[in-house]
Amino acid sequence: MYYVATTGHNDNPGTLDGPWRTIQYAADHVSAGDTVLVRSGVYTEPVAINTAGSAADGYITFQSYPGETAVLDGSNLAVPAADNGLFLIDSQSYLIIDGFELRNYRTTDADRTPVGIFVTGSAHHLQLKNNHIHHIETNAGPDGNAHGIAVYGTEAPQSIHDILIEGNELHDLKLGNSEALVLNGNVELFTITGNMVYDNDNIGIDLIGFEGTVPDPAYDQARDGIVSQNIVYNIDTITNPAYGGQQNAAGIYVDGGTRIVIERNRVYQSDFGIEIASEHAGRSTSYVTVRNNLLYHNHVAGLAMGGYDRQRGSTHHCYIVNNTFFENDTNQDGTGELFIQFNTHDNLIENNIFYANEQSLFMSNDYVENEDNVVNYNLYFSQAGIDSSEWGWKGVYYQGFDAYRRGTGNDPNSQFVNPQFLSTAIPDLHVPGASLAVDEGENLSAAGSVDFDGNSRIQNGRIDMGAYEITPLDELLDLPLLLHSEQNSIDS
Repeated sequence: MYYVATTGHNDNPGTLDGPWRTIQYAADHVSAGDTVLVRSGVYTEPVAINTAGSAADGYITFQSYPGETAVLDGSNLAVPAADNGLFLIDSQSYLIIDGFELRNYRTTDADRTPVGIFVTGSAHHLQLKNNHIHHIETNAGPDGNAHGIAVYGTEAPQSIHDILIEGNELHDLKLGNSEALVLNGNVELFTITGNMVYDNDNIGIDLIGFEGTVPDPAYDQARDGIVSQNIVYNIDTITNPAYGGQQNAAGIYVDGGTRIVIERNRVYQSDFGIEIASEHAGRSTSYVTVRNNLLYHNHVAGLAMGGYDRQRGSTHHCYIVNNTFFENDTNQDGTGELFIQFNTHDNLIENNIFYANEQSLFMSNDYVENEDNVVNYNLYFSQAGIDSSEWGWKGVYYQGFDAYRRGTGNDPNSQFVNPQFLSTAIPDLHVPGASLAVDEGENLSAAGSVDFDGNSRIQNGRIDMGAYEITPLDELLDLPLLLHSEQNSIDS
């Protein structure tokens, strides 16, 4: 165990009573299995970790001292033109960064990209946990870039793999054309869980492929990972000079990734809740499962899929199941809850609850390149009612649920009925046992083993629609409400 403190000196032995002064000195003098505890205070240094742990001897851990917070502050640091970060890991493995505050790293130079934690090259068995990252900024106008956490797999065939990004808080980042938390290129076997990402001016969590991060396109794709139990909100490009006042950022975005599960996340008040698409012609986002998420009050749409124009790529073999959508497209610009764009095929959209706002638009789709997509076992509702609501499909817009079903063949086992959310004001998107969302879904393995709350996904032999599954205890708690409702019915 070694110690660093602002009162220390690098000639000290690194003990609790004789701590080192800089984190970089510690990074240069530790070995596999060592832990560096950093005492509270402000450290005005970037740290490049050039030593790896090992499977045999254990991780090297850099951690704020228990009960304290060590701060890496970039206020007076120049951002290098080459790879950089307040923490930089280049092709090193078995490392943990835990519990730091990283802040105030800025540039006005479009050729420089400030990053809170930057992982590059090839690496494995990394844990980035419980860090508070804020005010990492590009102020370079429309061409600038910045990241809170960036993992760039730049080598092939050696990947960056076995990555855990957990419990971090990322906010007030000025990102330019980039993302708050991104995995790009040859990155696989990752878990992004329990993070809070909010108040940022571009994409919250992004999983990217085919940007040329790896010279060999066979490896240039984030893949085989899980994005779960994150809270993402206020992700909005409207003030970002790279977007000219447009709102184009997703809370969670898969751009060219594959074999990824996005589950049990809460995404709200962002431009898009979740987007699964590919920005590169001839490339695709594929085999992504979006399940048991809450998507509400997002500005443009709850979920978008497909290329944003005919010069983009495709979305295929993705599952959008057991999500709850509530009053998205708050701009009411004609996008709706579900936004189907160019070149979508062989996707499954089932067991979702879609509750539209006053616009009463559930789905928009202006492209005929929409093939073999299955839409069924969903619950729809809007206050405007079954005959005044609208769906778009392959460039045709249908008013009324029956007209939509006849015209498209979609949703033969779906229903238009109020799900009876416990509260539309908070909102609390649980449903009571009396809801017609209960036991009305299709039993799909793609829905996973647990719901948003962590309860078993199938109760009473049948899956519920939406992100929550009613349990026997929930039904008992509902009983007084049901008896009261029944008594009122008798009295009337």
